[in-house]
Amino acid sequence: MTETIAIASDHAGLDLKAVLVAELERLGFAADDLGTHDATSVDYPDFAQRVVDAIIAGRARRGVLVCGSGIGMSVAANRNRAVRAAVCHDAVSARVTRADNDANVLCLGARLIGEEVAKDCLRVFLETPFAGGRHARRVAKLS
Repeated sequence: MTETIAIASDHAGLDLKAVLVAELERLGFAADDLGTHDATSVDYPDFAQRVVDAIIAGRARRGVLVCGSGIGMSVAANRNRAVRAAVCHDAVSARVTRADNDANVLCLGARLIGEEVAKDCLRVFLETPFAGGRHARRVAKLS
């Protein structure tokens, strides 16, 4: 069965989100695009909540959020204990946050990284398993 990845952005992340939706599909995932769908100014917490809700409801195990810096989306998503959202700026940070933190939401800053770096982050985030071991005890304290 094809895994569904919930994805959303605010207006600043709209163009990069479109690139990432196409990349998800190219990688064989189903992208559940939860908006925004045009360049009208919107509030990022509303769109972070859509991804959080998809994870809580079981419609997706993982998500992607895009705003100008990635930081606002991360802060908003991490308000829920079911989410471990991480801002990543390169493939190394994407790998480490999956392996060590079992992050389930990737946050990217459209104004800070380019499309190719964002696609690398996405690919590595999706393919890296949680390492468990000594990290499992720490991650359990977050939930």
